[in-house]
Amino acid sequence: MFIVSKIKKNNCINIVATMLMTALLSALLPGCSSAPKISTSTIFAMDTVMQLEIQGDDALLLEAESKIRNIENSLSVTKKDSQIWKLNKDKEAEFSEENTHILEEALKVCDMTDGCLDVSVYPVLKEWGFTTGEYKVPSDDRIKELSKNVDHNKISIEAKAGGGSVVKLKEGMEIDLGSVVKGYTGSSLAKYFKDKGVTSGLINLGGNVECIGSKTDGKPWKVAVKSPFPDSKSGVLGVLEAVDTSIITSGGYERFFEENGEIYWHILDPKTGYPAKNGLVSVTIVGNNGLVGDGLSTALFVKGKEGAIEFISQHGDDLTKEFGFGAVLVTEDGKVYITENIASDFVLSSEYQGLEIIIL
Repeated sequence: MFIVSKIKKNNCINIVATMLMTALLSALLPGCSSAPKISTSTIFAMDTVMQLEIQGDDALLLEAESKIRNIENSLSVTKKDSQIWKLNKDKEAEFSEENTHILEEALKVCDMTDGCLDVSVYPVLKEWGFTTGEYKVPSDDRIKELSKNVDHNKISIEAKAGGGSVVKLKEGMEIDLGSVVKGYTGSSLAKYFKDKGVTSGLINLGGNVECIGSKTDGKPWKVAVKSPFPDSKSGVLGVLEAVDTSIITSGGYERFFEENGEIYWHILDPKTGYPAKNGLVSVTIVGNNGLVGDGLSTALFVKGKEGAIEFISQHGDDLTKEFGFGAVLVTEDGKVYITENIASDFVLSSEYQGLEIIIL
């Protein structure tokens, strides 16, 4: 089965991951009737082209698409009557048990990273036009005004009897869980497939990749890490071998605009309200919790090279024990920092063989 939903124009598509998925699928297609059944689907959701590939029945992919739509419909900041939309409009809304869990886990990442991830930065992001495509550079005064209400600590969650919660915001606040929801969705789908007996699969949610087990031949998946450099010929920085884990990359190349010769990208520093430019051009996080990996990829990008390295030094061991954490940091001067536990799994593409790799 091959499901294709209508794709909006001018949306960013992770071409490298798409090409990789195609190559992997070609490698897995059965050569005889006894080969395992491979089912695939491609859909457009969460403003992203998503590709699912599993060793299993087509019906599982239909259910997976339904799960994706349900998460999107309840957490989209632009869909009227979503729980997030109601919260931002009324400053109070009931959240389902699942959405309460997502918000609570996101807030833990906000705390862990000292607010370098902050789900309440949405009004500032909107002012820059990154949510609408109507890009502009706001005035300093406007950014200062909106930034006064950026504080994840002011989000109130009151548990409800029987599950779920009532979430409240202060006046002037709005939140967006887009920084973690695709990571959560990937891990949630992986768990669903595994519970249904799937032992091999690849979930690509527009740069958020979730590997289920290994390939059907027992070999690790090979996941391309996109090059963050605009002059790249291949578009691939390198390849990570992975088994049963998520690989999530954040970079300034994902969404940006240029004005008067200056490039402004969508990853904002919640403390300043301006695009984070601290020496990093991309951050890739490996681990067994997509929500945490998604949030950390953004937060470490905001922290910049020195801050990210310090964070890894302080928290890396604990994160590795809890989440299987690994990281690849790429600096604007062309150096690659990689945690020791995944260094042997990462190979630079031929185009970047000359880059210096530094083991953390």
